[in-house]
Amino acid sequence: MSWLPEYQNIFTQVQVAGPPEMGMDNENRMARERTKGASFSTLLGLLGNAQLGPIYLGAYGVVSLITGTLWLNIIGFNMLAQVGWSIPEFIRQLFWLSLEPPSPEYGLTMPPLHDGGWFMIASFFLLVSVMSWWARSYSLAKQHKMGKHVAWAFLAAIWLFLVLGLFRPILMGSWSEMVPYGIFPHLDWTTAFSIRYGNLYYNPFHCLSIVFLYGSVLLFAMHGGTILAVTRYGGDRELEQIYDRGTATERASLFWRWTMGFNATMEGIHRWAWWFAVLTPITGGIGILLTGTVVDNWFIWAQEHNFAPTYLEPYGYEAYGDGTYPGGQ
Repeated sequence: MSWLPEYQNIFTQVQVAGPPEMGMDNENRMARERTKGASFSTLLGLLGNAQLGPIYLGAYGVVSLITGTLWLNIIGFNMLAQVGWSIPEFIRQLFWLSLEPPSPEYGLTMPPLHDGGWFMIASFFLLVSVMSWWARSYSLAKQHKMGKHVAWAFLAAIWLFLVLGLFRPILMGSWSEMVPYGIFPHLDWTTAFSIRYGNLYYNPFHCLSIVFLYGSVLLFAMHGGTILAVTRYGGDRELEQIYDRGTATERASLFWRWTMGFNATMEGIHRWAWWFAVLTPITGGIGILLTGTVVDNWFIWAQEHNFAPTYLEPYGYEAYGDGTYPGGQ
């Protein structure tokens, strides 16, 4: 056995230049609505397919791009106004600039433009943009006679997005509960949210979300590593391996059975990864939706349900022999 470095295909990819693949022209006649040309990019080839184009947007794609651009411009110009329309200051303070939601006194009403009105308008355009892009993903899958797996996975992420920016603020009775637009202000909101409700780490659905997050990271990394390890045997052609199992699948399955204790088929591993990834925002969204509406303090909730320890001794209390505390606590 040699321990010398060998060829690895993690960072290398053979880029084959040939005639561009223009895609099929099925009964939907999509070819009439997409761009006619295609080009090749070596840089894009390092990340995925080197071909750029043809591009098809459709009605949903056009609506999504227009409303998404309006959302971004409203935020950008508001931030630019905050620094006196100075481009250098905008660049310098970009990470700290924000567009804040309305003040609590406005409740669920439309506030003035200077006190959250622009935020509400931008949020409306963002909602239309995201939902239009979801409709685009669903309709494209339907036109190509594909399964809707990508659309449903996208909808799981949209669920968390809607919980944060629509469902929970409505249940709380105030648009002020929405998340501000900005990089550091967004992170500050997350920290303040956790502190305000007694540490989000004690939220059991947050715990589940982290489990699925780390689990999907591990599964995707292991799957990617396994497939890359058997590409020399054609393992990257997974569909062929599913219906006509070859030496790549045999080696990969044997490796998984001897290291993980069970087989992961070429199809089954994708089901595992899909569910783990999808359950990350689903459980996270449930946890956020319950915060402030059902549970006001997750640490106290965790203590009451024997999920977190009680800390009375550090405050000068010593338990009696029967386990009770002074004052009947």
